[in-house]
Amino acid sequence: MAVKKIPMRKCVGCNEGFAKKDLVRVVRSNEGEISLDLTGKKSGRGAYICPNATCLAKAKKAKRLERAFECQIPEEVYQRMEQEIESRQTDE
Repeated sequence: MAVKKIPMRKCVGCNEGFAKKDLVRVVRSNEGEISLDLTGKKSGRGAYICPNATCLAKAKKAKRLERAFECQIPEEVYQRMEQEIESRQTDE
């Protein structure tokens, strides 16, 4: 039996490779709305980030998500993403 390949993705914050299931997907929908995709199944352009606030802060400071999505990201979106990541950490 063949060994199943584990999909790997790179975090935009720390720039390290992790298994896809260990990262959180940030998605820009066709309408331009940016949100966290905790299921990994929303349609749209995606970027991956570690589920911790430090990686989000690094990505925000270097504007890596803005580069990945080729658009400006308002401060409210970053705050909402930080709240969702923090609530996800407390649930685990």
